[in-house]
Amino acid sequence: MESSKLRRGSVWWVNLDPTLGSEIKKVRPCVLVGASPINQARRTVLVVPLSSSGSPPQPPITVKVSCMGKNVLAVCDQLRAVDKTRLSDRIEMMDRESLDAVSKALQQVLSL
Repeated sequence: MESSKLRRGSVWWVNLDPTLGSEIKKVRPCVLVGASPINQARRTVLVVPLSSSGSPPQPPITVKVSCMGKNVLAVCDQLRAVDKTRLSDRIEMMDRESLDAVSKALQQVLSL
């Protein structure tokens, strides 16, 4: 995997299994939210899973973002570190407005 593609805001297919309890599961798109230099230097990356659930957004826990030409939910309370081997294919770069919404939600979820 080319580390230069591991930029903050890039969306990847990520295998989140195995999981326990209420953790979000399956192979799904996730947005990288860690700083790009850290993403490139470490063996793990911080991701926020995306869901196509028809549920309405519940800020700051879930926020509506655009990905793959659709409105989806970024599930910000499911932030997690994953090993890079869980990443398969890069999908796209998230647009600035959507990434800003995720960043603001994470600030609230994490009380930063």
